[in-house]
Amino acid sequence: MKNSTYIIGEIGQNHNGSVNIALQLIDAVAQPVVDNLFGEKLKPMDAIKLTRRDLKEELSASAMMKPYDNPNSFGKTYGEHRAFLELNDEQHYEIYRYAKIKGLDFVETLCARGCLSMLRYFKPDRLKVASRDLTNLPLLEAMAETKIPMILSTGMGGRPELDNALRVITKHHENISILHCLSQYPSEYRNINLHTITYLKEHFPNYKIGYSDHSVGIAIPALAVGLGAEIIEKHITLDRNMKGTDHRGSLGVEGIYRMVRDIRNVEMALGEKAMFISDAVSATRVKLERSLSTINPVKAGEVIKEENLHMLSPGDGFNWTQRFEIIGKKAQINISADEVIYPNMLII
Repeated sequence: MKNSTYIIGEIGQNHNGSVNIALQLIDAVAQPVVDNLFGEKLKPMDAIKLTRRDLKEELSASAMMKPYDNPNSFGKTYGEHRAFLELNDEQHYEIYRYAKIKGLDFVETLCARGCLSMLRYFKPDRLKVASRDLTNLPLLEAMAETKIPMILSTGMGGRPELDNALRVITKHHENISILHCLSQYPSEYRNINLHTITYLKEHFPNYKIGYSDHSVGIAIPALAVGLGAEIIEKHITLDRNMKGTDHRGSLGVEGIYRMVRDIRNVEMALGEKAMFISDAVSATRVKLERSLSTINPVKAGEVIKEENLHMLSPGDGFNWTQRFEIIGKKAQINISADEVIYPNMLII
C-alpha cells in the first residue's frame, strides 16, 4: 500500500484576522474521517498552515497606500487591509499550541526575513516558501539557515528557478519537499499539468514531491496522489461565503472531510505493482466463475468425453484448463445433466 500522503490544510489568511476562526478550522481538520460505505476509519489531515507577512517587507509604499475599496476589503488602503489580516507572533504561537494539542503538525509560510522573529516563541515543523518567493533567494537563505525542513511551491517558477532555489537551500540542509503548483486562482484544468509531478519525481528523487492545489473541488488532489504526490496542500475555510478573496476557492468543512476521505481511499486502492487474485474476490469467484459440467446425464461407470462437457457456475469445480483430469475418467456415481463435476464423482 502507498505510504500515507502528508495532507496540509492551508488556512493562509482565511482566519480573517481572528485567532478564534483559526482554532475552529483546526477543530474541523482534526475531526475523525470515516468512510461510511465500508466503516473504515481513515487518517485525518496531518498539518495546518498559516502565513506570516512582515508588512515592512511586503509591497512598495505606493502599493500599500493604494485605495482598496471592494467587498472583500478590510481597510481603506491595501496596507490597512493587509494589516487587519495579519496575526502577530504571539497569536501564531497560540494557534501552534492548539494545533499540537489536536495532534497536528504546524507549517508556516514566511514571506519575509523579518518573520523569522516568531522562532523566539516556537519552531514550526516545516517552513513553506510561497510560489511568489521561489526567486527570493535572500529569504530562502535565511530560512535554510534555521535547518527547519522546507517546502518549496513552484506555482510561478520553472526548472531554472527551482534549480537556483535548491542551490541556495542545499548549502545548509537537504530536508526539502517540492510541490508542483499552478498560481492561477482558481486553476483551469487545462493548465494544471499534473504530469509535472511525474517529472519532478524522476528528476529530483532525493526530495519528497507533492502538489499544492488551487483547483475547484477535490478530484485533482486525489488524482495527484495517484500520480505519486506524497504531499497535498489545499486551502480550507469555515464558510466559502465568508468575506475575503480566498474563501470561495477553498474547501469548506464538508469538503475537507471528502478530500481526505478520497485521498486515503486512493492510497489503499493503489496497491502494489503486481497482478494477482485478491482474497477479497474468493466468494465472488465461487459464485460467478464457471466449472466443467455435464451436458447430458452420465451413468456410474460411464467414461466422460469432451463432447459431454460445458461450463456452468458455480466456480468451485474443475476449470477448462483442467479438463484432461476429467476426460477419459469413469463416473463413480450417476451424474445428472447440467451439474458441476467434482473430484468425488470420479473414479481416479
